[in-house]
Amino acid sequence: MRLSIITVSFNASKYIRSAIESVLNQTYSDIEYIIVDGASTDCTMNIVNEYADNIKHIISEKDKGIYDAMNKGIALASGDIIGIMNSDDFYLHSKVLEHIVNTFKLNPLTDMVMANLDFVNPSDLSTTVRFYSSHNFSPWKLRFGYMPAHPATFIKKSAYELVGEYKVDYKSAADFDMFIRMLMVYKLGYVKVDKKIVRMRVGGVSTSGMSSYMTTTSEMLKSLNENRIYSNILMILTRLPIKFFQTLLVKLNIK
Repeated sequence: MRLSIITVSFNASKYIRSAIESVLNQTYSDIEYIIVDGASTDCTMNIVNEYADNIKHIISEKDKGIYDAMNKGIALASGDIIGIMNSDDFYLHSKVLEHIVNTFKLNPLTDMVMANLDFVNPSDLSTTVRFYSSHNFSPWKLRFGYMPAHPATFIKKSAYELVGEYKVDYKSAADFDMFIRMLMVYKLGYVKVDKKIVRMRVGGVSTSGMSSYMTTTSEMLKSLNENRIYSNILMILTRLPIKFFQTLLVKLNIK
């Protein structure tokens, strides 16, 4: 099975090298790596081009945001399975993708494999500050704004072809909307793997403070309404105490 990994970037020179190397260092051999850059004005592309011999497709052009860039990558992808590796994230070890492909092989009818991730401070990549478990996910929890860890979820190309693109009018919740369409509208099959496979630096689009949180909350409610799934603002706002307890449990060394 071919695995297409897509990294989208914009002025990501600070961290993109570790994202690239975490993909290129994987033991699984049949990987198609795609980088879609939004016309960065820093030295991001200088770093990317250092690895050009091992990257199948490189694009650097203006886009309509992160989800437009993801759509471009998916359109280029020829793999059976697609994963999104953010430019400031990285895989936890070199056998992550090998394990993901083996899970698909053991579950040939599934459309999606989801696993866990943790959050770290950029200044300390070895200490978890919050643990996010996709293993505790069920589709009904989408009504409360709880979704699988997007960077730790791998989806068949055929599922994207069936459901369609990420919606570019969303600033931060088009991945949530994609899960709504795949899991609650089309009811695609999924398998959960209770393993931590991705490490995410705090401070990105989805973790950048209360303003981002409220924007995401508004967009989640919009997606639920558009897809005729009942929820309300109070239900979705329960995500905030859940995040607090996820952080607290890490501090108490409880998983």
